[in-house]
Amino acid sequence: MAQAIFLEKGFYIEQPTTEFEYNLQKQPYQTLYEQGFANKRNDTSPSIDYLLQVAQGFVTELKNNGEIEVTKEFEPPSEYFYQTLAEQVPFVIGYEFVTVSWLQAIHQRLAAIFTEEIQHFSGSVAEYIQSKNADLITAGRVYFHLIERKEAVEPFAFLATYATSRHGKVKHTPLKNALVEFDDTSEIFSLLSAVERVARESDFIAQLMDTGELFSPLSFNEQEAYQFLKETPLYEENGVICRIPDFWKKKQKPSVKVTIGDKKPSKVGMEALLSSQPEMYLGEERYSKAEIEALLQQDEGLAFLKGKWVEVNHEKLQNLLDTFEKQADSQWSLFEALRYQETSAKPDSEEWVETTHGTWLSQFFTQMTTPQKIEQEKPSNTFQADLRPYQQIGFNWLRFMQGQSLGALLADDMGLGKTIQILALLDFLRKKNARTLLVIPASLIENWKKETERFAPNLSVKILHGKYIDLQNSSADLFITTYGMVAKIEALQEETFDLLILDEAQAIKNPATKQTKSVKSLNAHAKIAMTGTPIENSLADLWSVFDFLNRGLLGSKKEFKQQTKKGVDYGKLRQLISPFILRRLKTDAQIITDLPAKNEQKEYTGLSKKQVALYKEVQRKMAESLEESEGIQRKGLVLTAISKFKQICNHPDQYLGNQEFKPQLSGKFETLRDICETIRDRHEQVLIFTQFKEMCDPLDDFLAEVFGQKGAVLHGSVPPKKRAERVNEFNDPNTYTPYMVLSIKAGGVGLNLTRANHVIHFDRWWNPAVEDQATDRAFRIGQEKNVFIYKFVTSGTVEEKIDEMLAEKTQLSQDIITETSGESWLTEMSNDELKDLFTLEVEK
Repeated sequence: MAQAIFLEKGFYIEQPTTEFEYNLQKQPYQTLYEQGFANKRNDTSPSIDYLLQVAQGFVTELKNNGEIEVTKEFEPPSEYFYQTLAEQVPFVIGYEFVTVSWLQAIHQRLAAIFTEEIQHFSGSVAEYIQSKNADLITAGRVYFHLIERKEAVEPFAFLATYATSRHGKVKHTPLKNALVEFDDTSEIFSLLSAVERVARESDFIAQLMDTGELFSPLSFNEQEAYQFLKETPLYEENGVICRIPDFWKKKQKPSVKVTIGDKKPSKVGMEALLSSQPEMYLGEERYSKAEIEALLQQDEGLAFLKGKWVEVNHEKLQNLLDTFEKQADSQWSLFEALRYQETSAKPDSEEWVETTHGTWLSQFFTQMTTPQKIEQEKPSNTFQADLRPYQQIGFNWLRFMQGQSLGALLADDMGLGKTIQILALLDFLRKKNARTLLVIPASLIENWKKETERFAPNLSVKILHGKYIDLQNSSADLFITTYGMVAKIEALQEETFDLLILDEAQAIKNPATKQTKSVKSLNAHAKIAMTGTPIENSLADLWSVFDFLNRGLLGSKKEFKQQTKKGVDYGKLRQLISPFILRRLKTDAQIITDLPAKNEQKEYTGLSKKQVALYKEVQRKMAESLEESEGIQRKGLVLTAISKFKQICNHPDQYLGNQEFKPQLSGKFETLRDICETIRDRHEQVLIFTQFKEMCDPLDDFLAEVFGQKGAVLHGSVPPKKRAERVNEFNDPNTYTPYMVLSIKAGGVGLNLTRANHVIHFDRWWNPAVEDQATDRAFRIGQEKNVFIYKFVTSGTVEEKIDEMLAEKTQLSQDIITETSGESWLTEMSNDELKDLFTLEVEK
């Protein structure tokens, strides 16, 4: 089933399978426009369903505009309409981009199609809409107005009007004038067709029609006005537009507002009990118990109280009174107050309850949802980094959530520095002797080790992986283990950590797996989940992550499944989880101004057992050969060894000449998967550079599996014409080519690939000038996004040692390294220096 990927501007249809989906991909707005008039489809994904909802909203506004016959122009609805629609976007790829302006832009595109088509249509707008779908009832030009009259015997006035044109402007004229204005009986019949439909279903309007009173201004008493107001939905369904008083438009169901948390509770945590005070409301006005009881003695209808009209409905009022009495003795925990924020029903209560935050809870909730308002504390002076402003805010939000023992989801976009924010928090907690367990994919072990050493060197770290799993005899600030090891280390289940953190938390999105169950059985006072792709198409994935963070917030698995079957109110769901999520996007203007246009980071990877064995074998042979070689032979020997080490670091099969290339045998392949899965979910594009032509096809096969579709490959054997075709296809905005694998010599210069905003150097050229040239295929004029560069470095190997040498001796890259041979300078090193360079340094 195809998915709609929402982009910063517009949308894209991925992997269409039906004729409709193909049409939506090729002619997105025209197809969307036509489907807006059609009957609801039941064969599309949630993301495409939402697009159809947007189109149907356009058509609804179009057909309900009584002035459109005169203006022939689409009148955009209110911002509130778009805000409500934006809140209903499902949790799909790119949902963050769906804003009021995004929706308005979609409707502007649809409005342009309407304008074009109506200009070439010979009939009326109503006939045009009927030609699209005969079942659609178009609003006529007739309006029913009900107006409040202050200090009058009859408190309401009624007038029926119709929209007409005067000097190019829309005017509303009393309906009786139509009998004079139109000589043609057919025109009068067309004008009154909506009123006729209403009269067939409403005795109230039928009587006004029969007596002719409908054509004249009328006075209504309370009962007549009440009858009219109750029937307005019926009138509008049949094409009559109603203009009614605000008190009825804004009227709310009678509710019990419970003010929760005026004072700070005695303890923190989700189970903390808060003070509560219930009050009864009709609309926005508060009523006492005696006043509601007095209303129950009146006849049903409208009553004028406290300067406003209110509805007297005995059943609703009695329910209101009963609910108030139930709430008088109730207690609310912090968990319930956060779960049932805004309007909701409290557990075990069948009645409608609206919760209002008291003084303390209001401030507490504001800090959760608006992290800028948390008191901004600096990281410890032992932390070795300057946080960007948004990272500083993230650090303090994490500190606040951890301090309150609340589960937190750090979901910043890829490249915004989630790791550094977490390390700032861990270094801060070190002074409190907090014990933290970090669970990560195995491919990230080296990266976390290096980042911790770099930014939080005072943090004591213990890796629980492989054979080194002794937890009971270990002391550390931070314990790091992998998802695969959690079930194998029994001692983990017996510990209660101060903080439990999951990196790449999508690893527990499937609640049925053993891995997920093992992770969820871990105990901690506070929990943090990290992921750049917090929400995928499956709502079950979302439930699983929040079941880990704050169990019960989304109900049990069974309850959540039953609720989603009935239909999802995405607005309420988003409102429920938003206090526990911090997510910033690269596309956010406030973030962009703080980011460099080019953001580089090193990705440290480890070696598999097979890689270690092969590396040591080459290292041994190299040490023996060095003693017996000199001159040109020695230089050739050194460069050959370096090439072999690089091949082993890439994948054992590259060195051995095999064709299998199993991902689990290479740390780089596993890291590449992690990065590219996020790029895939963001529907962005990536360039992968390698200096080895023979690596292009294995990488292509692997990435096709990760992205679910083929990308492009470009190396020296690709003919110039084919090369141009592949570049054009990659840059084509109407298609999605997720990746391009390039040999650095063939793809490093002369190409414009600005559709990509990610660049991965799979293996290193060790000539910064050459690497920068390759990066500049994406980072150049025409690039509209921030570019993120990832340089893979295999820990403990020649890759890491040479990378450190280049970092320490920046002048070396300018004066010694030549463009023709990025590694020629290495051959001038002494035998002892080379042996040290080639020695594998891995933990024992």
